[in-house]
Amino acid sequence: MKYSVISILAILFLSPSLFAGTAHGGGSAGKQTIYTATVDKDGIQKVEISGSDYYFDPDHIVVKKDIPVEFTVRKMSGIIPHNIVIESPEASMNIRETISRDPRVIRFTPTKTGTYPFFCDKKFLFFPSHRKKGMEGILEVVE
Repeated sequence: MKYSVISILAILFLSPSLFAGTAHGGGSAGKQTIYTATVDKDGIQKVEISGSDYYFDPDHIVVKKDIPVEFTVRKMSGIIPHNIVIESPEASMNIRETISRDPRVIRFTPTKTGTYPFFCDKKFLFFPSHRKKGMEGILEVVE
């Protein structure tokens, strides 16, 4: 038991990759990744989103208003829990879903143009939230 507690403490406090305060910035190599959804033959805007190590890819998504959207989200790696949150009920988007290695489908129809943040709101103890570490993005809803 003594070694288990010591091992956990060592991982938590000595691992810079778990709790580093630097932002990833989304996409690869800190670049913003913009994805413009297109309407498929079924009339749905489909977007695949991956998340891990405090980023979402893509981290800027453009969709059209009043057309159904289908996000397929999944966590790429790691043991740290993540979720995706969009809190914009005025645009018919009130989403809070855990993401895991198994793809999860989230369906909604945005009803108002504008830019809306999406983010991970997870946080461990007194460390910065995942959002503050860069796990956030913008959902842009256009006409």
